[in-house]
Amino acid sequence: MMAIDTLIPARTAVLFFDMLNGHVKKDDPKTQARYQPVVAAASQVLQAARANSMMVAYAAANHRADNATTGQTIRDTNGRLQPIPLEQNQKPIFKPVVSGGTWESAVIDELAPAPEDYLIPKYRWSAFYQTYLDLALRTRGINTIIICGGSTDVGVASTAYAARDMDYNLVFVSDASSSPETDNHEQFMRRIFPRMGRVRTAAQVTEMLKAGAGK
Repeated sequence: MMAIDTLIPARTAVLFFDMLNGHVKKDDPKTQARYQPVVAAASQVLQAARANSMMVAYAAANHRADNATTGQTIRDTNGRLQPIPLEQNQKPIFKPVVSGGTWESAVIDELAPAPEDYLIPKYRWSAFYQTYLDLALRTRGINTIIICGGSTDVGVASTAYAARDMDYNLVFVSDASSSPETDNHEQFMRRIFPRMGRVRTAAQVTEMLKAGAGK
């Protein structure tokens, strides 16, 4: 049986979730400051993946600008927990955060994809829902996914629940993930994700890959 603090590179993939210009580098000092250490930690994970010739995938929002493929479910609040008036639920006026084919939808330069990497366009929170991610992972014989990105409590969580139900081992990189609601991030990392996989820092993940190299 694989040691709990060992990762075999050939059976492990790194998934960066929505590490896009539109989320990470939007014109908001608080967001940019929040993501600065997250990007540094994610870059450390990417460097370790490259050193071990691992599968690297990028799940990226790919919404149509006209909302034709955007979820329009009736709900109490928007993503920032601001109430949605009833008339807006009846006639949605939601503006996509990230439209496909724009600067906003591109992966940040610090984590720039290589030609051999996998770009996973997505239209819902989960990186698995109606995408080719599961097929790509199984074709490579991957059984473990290292997840980085944001938001922890939204897309990362949705993807993690789907992956768990498909029996993938999960490693959550706590310092390479983020949420605008810090308490939500901490809650998932302390009380939810440990029941679904292993919660580790970027430095710990690097050591786990070193321990599993050549196995």
